[in-house]
Amino acid sequence: MLLINDLARHTAALRPELDAAISRVLDRGWFVHGPELTAFEQQFAAFTSSSLCAGVANGTDALEIALRATGIGPGRKVATVANAGMYSTAAILACGALPVYIDLEPGSVRINLQQLADAAPGVDAIVATHLYGRMLPMADVLTAAHGKPIIEDCAQAHGAALEGKPAGSWGALGCFSFYPTKNLGALGDGGAIVTSDPEIDARVRALRQYGWKSAKYHAIEPHGRNSRLDELQAAILAVKLPHLPAWNQRRRDIATAFDGAPRGLEDVVHLCVRQLANRDQILQRLRAHGIGAEIHYPIPDYRQPAIRAQIGDRDPLPETERACAEVLTLPCFPEMTAQEVDETRRLLAESL
Repeated sequence: MLLINDLARHTAALRPELDAAISRVLDRGWFVHGPELTAFEQQFAAFTSSSLCAGVANGTDALEIALRATGIGPGRKVATVANAGMYSTAAILACGALPVYIDLEPGSVRINLQQLADAAPGVDAIVATHLYGRMLPMADVLTAAHGKPIIEDCAQAHGAALEGKPAGSWGALGCFSFYPTKNLGALGDGGAIVTSDPEIDARVRALRQYGWKSAKYHAIEPHGRNSRLDELQAAILAVKLPHLPAWNQRRRDIATAFDGAPRGLEDVVHLCVRQLANRDQILQRLRAHGIGAEIHYPIPDYRQPAIRAQIGDRDPLPETERACAEVLTLPCFPEMTAQEVDETRRLLAESL
């Protein structure tokens, strides 16, 4: 079976560099908030054209801490989309706030900017999700936001850039996940928050460690927690970061081979997704031929049973419902062979 993302192949290509990084951390004996994290935070801040970066435990923590750092709490409302796997919804609800779901552009998987502009006066912040690795038109998002703080969800957009500005550098904060399958993935879990606002960064750093702000063991910032990117993962990510542009280009080339549509730097193809009216039949055919296609994501957030009591009944959003019924994810990772790409392309073409 051809996997969506073969992590064994991905890791094998870097094994000597990774072994050296891991050994360095083990020999030093410093495993949390040490020199490896400091070095990676500086490197990743520069990579995202941000002044500051704070490592955290995972991407959902990054979203929650970023929301809290912009004042989101009980009684607040946050605009987001409902077709992105419930990650922003989970973070919003963890803050005690309520999600305000915005529908998608017709026939698209991206937020409807006119509906966002209409909703912006009634919300306190906006989560702008660069879904599947393709950046939103951020200049237009900023206009639609009417001055409300924007938290960029860059969990799938490592290295994407629009008009020369990387994902994460457009909003008040940018939130990244380093889950192993991400374009820049750890060998475990991890996340980061980037910003160019020193005051926001200070709140983020306090929130990620018990609310400590001026001194250790002195909890000043409310709602602090334990959310750390450890030294081993920081060292591993620092090894991988220089390879990221080439990996992203390979993803673009594979996606173009599938549908003939060239991708620009704004799209790093974290997931190679097509919208197909007969999605389920094509999914079954690909799997029958050993192509591990998947669905990202099949259920709108507002229809998740676990959160209905918190968010109440919500009217279905027609374009969101359509996207969740049509999206199909094809295998796409840098180590795919030309033969695997050709076979996937052939089977897809025959199924359409």
